[in-house]
Amino acid sequence: MHVLISMKLSVKLAVLLSLLVTAAPRAENWPAWRGPSANGLSGETNLPVKWSKTEGITWRLPLPAWSGSTAIIWGDRIFLNVAEKGADLHLWSVDRSTGQMIWKQHLSVGNHQERKQNMSSPSPVTDGRHVWVMTGTGFLRAFDYAGKEIWGRDIQKEYGRFGLNWGYASSPLLHGDALYVQVIHGMRTDDPSYILKIDKTTGKTIWRQERLTKAIRESPDSYTTPALLRYGTTEEIVVTGGDVVTGHDPATGKELWRADGLNPTNNPANRIVASPFVFDGIVYAPSRERPMLALKSGGRGDITTSHLLWSFNSGPDVPTPVTDGTRLYVVRDNGVMFCLDAKTGKTVYGPERLRPATYSGSPVLADGKIYVTNEDGVTMVVRAGPKFEILAENDFGEYTLSSPAVSEGQIFIRTDSALYAIGKRTKG
Repeated sequence: MHVLISMKLSVKLAVLLSLLVTAAPRAENWPAWRGPSANGLSGETNLPVKWSKTEGITWRLPLPAWSGSTAIIWGDRIFLNVAEKGADLHLWSVDRSTGQMIWKQHLSVGNHQERKQNMSSPSPVTDGRHVWVMTGTGFLRAFDYAGKEIWGRDIQKEYGRFGLNWGYASSPLLHGDALYVQVIHGMRTDDPSYILKIDKTTGKTIWRQERLTKAIRESPDSYTTPALLRYGTTEEIVVTGGDVVTGHDPATGKELWRADGLNPTNNPANRIVASPFVFDGIVYAPSRERPMLALKSGGRGDITTSHLLWSFNSGPDVPTPVTDGTRLYVVRDNGVMFCLDAKTGKTVYGPERLRPATYSGSPVLADGKIYVTNEDGVTMVVRAGPKFEILAENDFGEYTLSSPAVSEGQIFIRTDSALYAIGKRTKG
């Protein structure tokens, strides 16, 4: 009898332990600009809140120049798109444990500055075996983890010069066996905008879809990154720019739907920097501050009014917002912050003031906190929730354009002088 009870207790304990293991948070990679979900969300916990140049830093890797490109992380590797002194662009592979460079590979010549942007702005993407990187000069290259180049493309040579006013800055979207690359432009060219689907293994174009709009002067230009929309069994590629939001069939590139309304006043300077992002079947599409649109999925054709959930007229210009599906957090370029109800657009709080500065990096939501770094190198940590509360201000005092990256208990901040690994690594 005692043996039977003991056996039953053992089985129950084993089941309970199994459930606990299953429910435990899993350490995450940061494989692209906006992380594992491509929307600025991370499931990491126990992240650092306070640090300085001398406290809480695991290592510091010196860098030759600033960049809007974010570090991407997979396991023991970090990859960086780097503008080096002179006109060269390189891909760096870095040992995550030590912060030392393992190898670097040449990407392109022709680096130059467009106001505060150089040609290293697009962030790399990785699947854990290979890494792909685009440059502002139009070179798209694939490498294995040993640093061997698998293939390379010169997009401008093949399809014409980029015609954006401030230089090309869109990161590729990696989904399945393909890369999705957008060239949405018009200020300095009469060539049409287009989207490419490229086989990630061979580098060959699967399809090229032209994308026409009525946008004028600078308003055709888009510095955004495509987003992936999933609902039910359907997948769509979402692109913003040229005053509109469009959804495309991943198999063919065909435009499935279009929403106007990103430029209701027909402002000729309405270029778009903040990228579209998706959560729970809702597409959030920022423009140049006003409006930011929330669109429900499932539409076909013109969905400008039929699928509009709400709009917001105090959106960002550069930083892409972040949401957990309940609340949506907006950081404007001047450091003014809003929290909205993600489903209705109703203001939960705001305007609230972060430390006055210019904010170009996009906020990251992780561990119940919002992390956002301004151009002065100060990372603000704000409590996620319905009440505005600043938890910490962490000052590196170094010029910063990049967004934070989060992986395995650590935060990675890229400045004009260095890449910092903050906190201790905790593998899941």
